[in-house]
Amino acid sequence: MRPERVKPVLLSSQNASVIFPDPEQADSNLIAVGGDLSRKRILQAYAQGIFPWFGEEDPILWWSPDPRGVLEPRAIHISRSLLKNAKVASWQVVLDQDFAAVMDECAAPRSGQGGTWITAEMRNAYLDLFAAGMAHCVEIFQHGQRVGGLYGVGLGAIFFGESMFSRVPDASKIALVWLARHLTHWGFGLIDTQFLTPHLQSMGASEIPRAEFLQL
Repeated sequence: MRPERVKPVLLSSQNASVIFPDPEQADSNLIAVGGDLSRKRILQAYAQGIFPWFGEEDPILWWSPDPRGVLEPRAIHISRSLLKNAKVASWQVVLDQDFAAVMDECAAPRSGQGGTWITAEMRNAYLDLFAAGMAHCVEIFQHGQRVGGLYGVGLGAIFFGESMFSRVPDASKIALVWLARHLTHWGFGLIDTQFLTPHLQSMGASEIPRAEFLQL
């Protein structure tokens, strides 16, 4: 029997208990509304395949998309042009050096976008995760300048990607390739990209049903 579909749950910011519904019983991609961005609540959300994503004027919104964008680290696609650029450009890659700077770069205005979902509240929450060793960033430098990078959350054998940025062509792709190769070495089986974009699809990302993602 198919489980009864439920509407998004309203979470209380006053209650310390963390209660998210089963995403498989949700009737949409939106799982819950409200609550807070405490470390405990965010990690519980990721453990259930849920993540926060909302705008400046919105309440806290919790999502679990169906289908889900994913990338297998060992299956990342490197185009000939990217491989050539990686060999000739003077890239320097560092891990977990300046998490706050990477978040600020990801939150900076971009062409064609009206605003950012990386609010001050989100920034503080992920800085707390970084301090706890749960969030990580990759930074790309060229000629001493930070030109690209990405950040996300590592939990179990999955890296939950949150955002990336490029100030020069291919910088975020180089960051993703570096991350994928090291995640493979460290035994991670999946990169969660949340949604599938043309940029990520060109790197080998694909979509899978939410039920399959939750099993993984």
